[in-house]
Amino acid sequence: MTGFGVWAPDRRQVSVLVEGTQHPMRRGPDGWWRADVENGGHAVSYGFLLDDDANPLPDPRSQWQPFGVHGASRYYDQDAFWWTDDAWTGRALAGSVLYECHIGTFTQDGTFDAAVGRLDHLVALGVDMVEVLPVNAVDGPRNWGYDGVGWYAVTDNYGGPDAFKRFVDACHARGLGVVLDVVYNHLGPSGAYLDRFGPYFAGSNIWGPSLNLDGPGSDEVRRYMIDNALMWLRDFHVDGLRIDAVHALRDTRAQHVLEQLAVEVTALQVHVGRPLSLIAESDLNDPRMVTAREGGGYGLDGQWCDDVHHSLHCVLTGESQGYYADFAEAGLNGLAHVLTRAFLHEGTWSSFRQRSHGAPVDTARIPGSRFVTYLQNHDQIGNRATGDRLTRTLTPGLLACGAALLFTSGFTPMLFMGEEWGARTPWQFFSHFPDAGLREAVRTGRTSEFAEHGWDSIGGGADVPDPNDEQTFLDSKLDWSEPEQEPHASLLRTHQELIALRRRHPELSDPWLDQVGVDVHENARTLVVHRGGLRVVVNLGPEPVTLSLGARITRILLASEPTRSREDEVTVPAEAFAIAEIAG
Repeated sequence: MTGFGVWAPDRRQVSVLVEGTQHPMRRGPDGWWRADVENGGHAVSYGFLLDDDANPLPDPRSQWQPFGVHGASRYYDQDAFWWTDDAWTGRALAGSVLYECHIGTFTQDGTFDAAVGRLDHLVALGVDMVEVLPVNAVDGPRNWGYDGVGWYAVTDNYGGPDAFKRFVDACHARGLGVVLDVVYNHLGPSGAYLDRFGPYFAGSNIWGPSLNLDGPGSDEVRRYMIDNALMWLRDFHVDGLRIDAVHALRDTRAQHVLEQLAVEVTALQVHVGRPLSLIAESDLNDPRMVTAREGGGYGLDGQWCDDVHHSLHCVLTGESQGYYADFAEAGLNGLAHVLTRAFLHEGTWSSFRQRSHGAPVDTARIPGSRFVTYLQNHDQIGNRATGDRLTRTLTPGLLACGAALLFTSGFTPMLFMGEEWGARTPWQFFSHFPDAGLREAVRTGRTSEFAEHGWDSIGGGADVPDPNDEQTFLDSKLDWSEPEQEPHASLLRTHQELIALRRRHPELSDPWLDQVGVDVHENARTLVVHRGGLRVVVNLGPEPVTLSLGARITRILLASEPTRSREDEVTVPAEAFAIAEIAG
């Protein structure tokens, strides 16, 4: 016998249709309908019939949707997979280097199994954890993943649930942890049937319908979200979750759903005996996200820190449109501020928002490792008009300088796939909904969004790629011949050497930001970052510079270009960096 269940508190009758045979279900006092069915095990197809509806709907908690988000669910037995990672002890976020990856464009085949073939590259690079963009079921053959509606099901576009488990198992075999990007702030525009079953929705936000986290019936809705998170960590052996746009989670209850999630993940972590990380994407600049629950915070392990990205981006590129304006105005001094404080906006005026924004970080109590930082990520590339990477704008020298500032910071650094060799392929926004009306809405909506954020000025008048065109998707795939060519090969070696140096010298991964010092010369465009007994000297200017480090230089640990040192002075070429060790 196989048990089927679904929460549908307001329905008069519910049946489960298993392989074409209808079975009535019994309603419990909790609003759950249940039925035991013979011959209903692994891989059988099923759906639910609500009241007098003639068309069955997929299971809201379906773990397998091989027929698409509108089709029948297929029963999936989590215990049928043969894991080989019994010896895996996990990876903590603190001390790790992350690598963000979209499975569909990471390789030409765009599957989990194909991605396994590139994992040795990540091992050689030196990263610790692979952060995978959302893999849940979406409508259509290609998508970033943020339009998911089958939250519990792994998309068959990449190979389905067993293939994802093979990918995680292969990562663990190579010492790599896996962080999965999950989206709880909205559902996609096609195939979101949750409201047919119960009070799952509470209005909508700019992306789509949002969850009812604090209204009548919200106890079960919160369980829907939290049980999903626990499933990935427990049943798919994932090591952490990156939670998309948590600022769009509307929750007025005394215990925020993120804190409730942190409590339950801590309990699961103790049970499975390995670290499990929760990382928020937050636009709030609110340090409570990563403050321990004992200190009155939510108790998350990390959050993305856009302020560091924005400061680095503006200093390197000179761009100043949209939300970059305040960071561009702050210049190198603003970059020095975020390298020591994480946030530029700490309750200060945000011209983009036209209000004060953020709160200060207590750097003596909150380690910098709780802030995930980056030069590029899927949003900051894909939400540009043409999906262009920094490679289009910056010289290899400036790319190396940016990498040096990232990997010698007190934060948790993250790379976007291909960044390590300066990939020239764009990464554009793409999707393909079967519904023609939705495709047109996506096309026009993206164009207006670019204009709102000022990205149209970056495009230089170029046409915005059609997100529905398959070529937009194909153009976004990595070109794996590039790492063997120059200047890509040299930039790849620089990234490998920076990550290795960070691992060898504890000063470079020390997370206490109140111990970081930064000297800035705005006119010469130089920074000297103090990291214990090391100095990271970065020359962003067009001419060589000679700087005194205030102490005798004992050796140059790493330099992107030939560098001279004498006594306490170091001469760094234009658009280059050097990492020096000084006498105690």
